[in-house]
Amino acid sequence: MAREKARSGVAAAVPGQAYTEFPHTTMRKVIAERLSEAKRAIPHFYLTIDCRVDKLLETRKVINAKAPEGEGAFKLSLNDFVVKAVALALKEVPEANASWNDDAVRLYNSADIAIAVATPGGLITPVVRAADAKGLVEISNEIKDLAARAREGKLAPEEYRGGGFTISNLGMYGIKSFSAIINPPQSCILAVGAAERRPVAVGEALGVATVMTCTLSVDHRSVDGAVAANFLAAFKGYAEEPLTMLLQGQSL
Repeated sequence: MAREKARSGVAAAVPGQAYTEFPHTTMRKVIAERLSEAKRAIPHFYLTIDCRVDKLLETRKVINAKAPEGEGAFKLSLNDFVVKAVALALKEVPEANASWNDDAVRLYNSADIAIAVATPGGLITPVVRAADAKGLVEISNEIKDLAARAREGKLAPEEYRGGGFTISNLGMYGIKSFSAIINPPQSCILAVGAAERRPVAVGEALGVATVMTCTLSVDHRSVDGAVAANFLAAFKGYAEEPLTMLLQGQSL
């Protein structure tokens, strides 16, 4: 009985035993192998930056309040703005949109952003293609669709392969900051923490602002420290001045 359950992927509980085993699924094995290889083979370094996102949250609030009802309805999330900011920052600093192989460093022309999504079977990263050329509403709708189908196991392989940069957001769980493992063959992954009220310096006085901590994990073989720093500075600029995202030629 226990063997039959183990073969079927169901937890095998043995009477009187102090633990329950869950046999590895094929997906879990693949994830484990890729992450282990990434930590062994990729020389990670990490850069962290704080972004004051009060303007972003207010912009989001205003846009959502004016969103149509029924057909064409939408609701932008903080993460939608993060994806757009990353895509535009990659256009400013294309050297961060890279991958390493034994013969060359490859720079990608398109800002194809992979979004880490937790599913019952494990982590998967569906890709928003050419995010720099899309408006916030299109990005938002696409992420919702990809994430829903990812959790249902209905993504086509081409929908989670080929991204050039990954975003992992754990802010909705109240995580202040964390560092993520690079998703090979990509060179960078941005770990996004919660937007929370914190004391900040305002000139010579002490004030309070909504701050979001982001940590960039970088492959030092393909992306140098100064390049990664320039990328984060560009990202911070868009995150802190969200109207600049709306002045890039695309519709909302």
